[in-house]
Amino acid sequence: MKGGPGLVVILSDGIRGHLFQSRGIAGWLAQETGTIVEELEVPKVSGFRKLCLLKLKGRHLPSMDKKSLEDWLAKTGATQLMEQCQTLLTRHSAEPHEVLFISAGSGTAAFNLALSSYLAAKSCALMTPSFIGSNPFDFAIVPLHDRPKDIQNVLPTLGAPNSIFPEKLKQAAEELATLYPQESQDRWALLIGGDDGNYRISGRWVEENVKPIVSASAAKGADLYITTSRRTAQDAEDALVHMAANQPHVKMLLLASQNPLNPVPGMMGLCNRVFCTEDSVSMVSEAITAGHRVILMGVEHRKGIKGILQQVASPFYLWGIPRFNTLFDAFKKKGCLVEYSPQFLESGEGLKGIKDFNEARRAALWIIERWKE
Repeated sequence: MKGGPGLVVILSDGIRGHLFQSRGIAGWLAQETGTIVEELEVPKVSGFRKLCLLKLKGRHLPSMDKKSLEDWLAKTGATQLMEQCQTLLTRHSAEPHEVLFISAGSGTAAFNLALSSYLAAKSCALMTPSFIGSNPFDFAIVPLHDRPKDIQNVLPTLGAPNSIFPEKLKQAAEELATLYPQESQDRWALLIGGDDGNYRISGRWVEENVKPIVSASAAKGADLYITTSRRTAQDAEDALVHMAANQPHVKMLLLASQNPLNPVPGMMGLCNRVFCTEDSVSMVSEAITAGHRVILMGVEHRKGIKGILQQVASPFYLWGIPRFNTLFDAFKKKGCLVEYSPQFLESGEGLKGIKDFNEARRAALWIIERWKE
């Protein structure tokens, strides 16, 4: 397929989930058009400077002249980033109108706008950047559960785009099996997230909810592969380590806090039953993209006024847990997800997923289609 950008520059804030979303769309752009993909990390700006420079002033970046943009880039420590971008354009003989900047999350959005405006390139934002919003970007890929506006530059997606490429799952599975050899034809994957403003996964939760999976997989003669998130609390990790000890059928316990390897593609290619905690939309989306029907595990919900307000506001405005529940309901209707029940420890029937669900590829094709508009 022809058309689309000649050079894609991913702007990263170092958050793995954000980077995997960007890599997914960029990867499909490369497969469909042969575009070159590069990655650059943005400076870290925090505290009051982040509020002032990235959010408040970030809203005015598209209307700034070149001198003002240079000043903004200098204040945020991004002058070197701008020079790196110019070097990439020269190295790849790319004209500015052939370049697409992709960023995920609020921390990179302002840099995306500044660089694309300064270089006269195009911009693509994933998710909805706070304060800045989706309007200033040439392309905005926004989860449907964020209730995006019905405007020309926005593509709503079901869940989060990701860097799962189905044709590469077999290779990923073979590589993971080399590191963590399997014995059984029946292999289960357990994807565990962690704490955030809405959810909590404690050591107690692990004892109560993971132990039955460890026991059932042993009784069924299934291999068990477990991974965590960087958000997973220490007490939850400790409980997992204790639980997996002296369990030869637990072929892998990979703690994200200690190992930078991303085992999820390999687990998706290797395993035939997938459990995932509800706090991680990214992991759920990755498993569904890989063709699995995910068994969703509920975790602890944080108590307090925030949770009460989320429920009260839900008929008018979705945020927090009700917003994610809307996404999970949509996945259920599509046949990609079921809520955890002990029956799924006994039988894997009814867990066949759907094929050809890939929001990253759909987003890439949408960008290509609209590139010259």
